[in-house]
Amino acid sequence: MPNIQMTTLPRPDHRSGPPLLRETLGTVLRGLRGDSGRTLRDVADAARVSPGYLSEIERGRKEASSELLASISGALDVSLGEILIRAALEVSPPGTVSLPGTVAEPVLAA
Repeated sequence: MPNIQMTTLPRPDHRSGPPLLRETLGTVLRGLRGDSGRTLRDVADAARVSPGYLSEIERGRKEASSELLASISGALDVSLGEILIRAALEVSPPGTVSLPGTVAEPVLAA
């Protein structure tokens, strides 16, 4: 009988490095839903998606299409741009992303 050695690979949800965009978007969406005091079912119904699928998105397990993100943002009464900006701020190293008007923009010489 051959000697077989088993190795355990790290689970995707326990990996090192920066978070995936889908994980960050899920965290942002869950936070916005929580801040609004709405239930998963309420937002899912308004966004026309199953509660189970919305839960998977909020936990970073599923990628949301741009159409679905737009639908969820509408259900949350938050612009898609705000969701994307919040996610960008979360995944970016400190000081690398600034919102328009927060840092003086360089003036190009004519």
